[in-house]
Amino acid sequence: MVDIERYAQELSALRDTIRKAGEALNLPAMAEELGELKEEMNAPEFWTALERSTSVTRRVRQIEARMDHVARLQARCDDVEAMLALLKEDPDEEMGKECDAEIDTLSADAEALELETLMRGEYDTSDCVLSLHAGAGGTEAQDWTQMLFRMYTRYCERMGFKVTINDLLDGDEAGIKSVTFQVEGDNAYGYLRSERGVHRLVRISPFDSNARRHTSFSSVDVAPILPEDDAFEVNMEEVRIDTYRAGGAGGQHVNRTDSAVRMTHIPTGTVAQCQNERSQVQNREVCLRLLKSRLMELKMREKEEQMSDIKGVMKKIEWGSQIRSYVFQPYTMVKDHRTGFESGNVDDVMDGNIGGFITAFLKMQ
Repeated sequence: MVDIERYAQELSALRDTIRKAGEALNLPAMAEELGELKEEMNAPEFWTALERSTSVTRRVRQIEARMDHVARLQARCDDVEAMLALLKEDPDEEMGKECDAEIDTLSADAEALELETLMRGEYDTSDCVLSLHAGAGGTEAQDWTQMLFRMYTRYCERMGFKVTINDLLDGDEAGIKSVTFQVEGDNAYGYLRSERGVHRLVRISPFDSNARRHTSFSSVDVAPILPEDDAFEVNMEEVRIDTYRAGGAGGQHVNRTDSAVRMTHIPTGTVAQCQNERSQVQNREVCLRLLKSRLMELKMREKEEQMSDIKGVMKKIEWGSQIRSYVFQPYTMVKDHRTGFESGNVDDVMDGNIGGFITAFLKMQ
């Protein structure tokens, strides 16, 4: 039997969700901004300033995508309403199943739109850089860091983000000691900023011949990548620059010249390094961009809370510091200690399905 009344109630709730999301996005203001940006794009000298033109075209693309998203969802609601009108005249079972499936899909898309409205931070729409570091646990922790790296790259693939590895240090026996990679895509920082912190793994170690249970730790740091025209500048007199030979599989000039670059901001101790580009000049450019991003992230934290509180957050990569626990033994569970959100399927999370944890954190803000 086709439950037309239930479908109508669900459709009404979906329309309300989409309407509220549109109000939160402030579509009239976005339309006004879009008009101003397109007028700027029509100026004859617009394309001569590459940095500005790149920034403007990206913003135009973001605004158009959000406005189109809302319009498409509203149009799909109209289609479902038309289907319901047909069902009232002729309660067809097949059409009822099609209507039910469309409402389920529309509900998931409306939830994704609602999540987009939470991206209100100053840099939430920016690209970002993630750094993973193995902590207490030796080889087991290095293997855990590699597992986390795989998890985040799978998540980025699902979200349509582009991932570029800037620096990677292999582990002594297995896994990786540290990795820094850049994530490019709409709202990349907004989605991934909640992953900052220490991640704990509990499992029977494959590196222990006695098959004992081990606890390993890895830290994740997330910083936004600033636009090229951002006014934030770094005093290079306070930065120590070291060059060294890049590691890895080698290739022409890679391991034969000091192409890798490490920059250390002396007052804060902030470090950025890059060795994946083909020349030292390219590595310097990427490294400086990463350093600016991390210093800006530190500045943002200082605005939000006192420095003593920040030091309280910057804990050691060991027991008691974790924001999330992934427990393989004695049972299968993932728990975020900030939100209380739990998942009973570790394998699913490790395959990049961490959207539930990110959604729970964003809704908590």
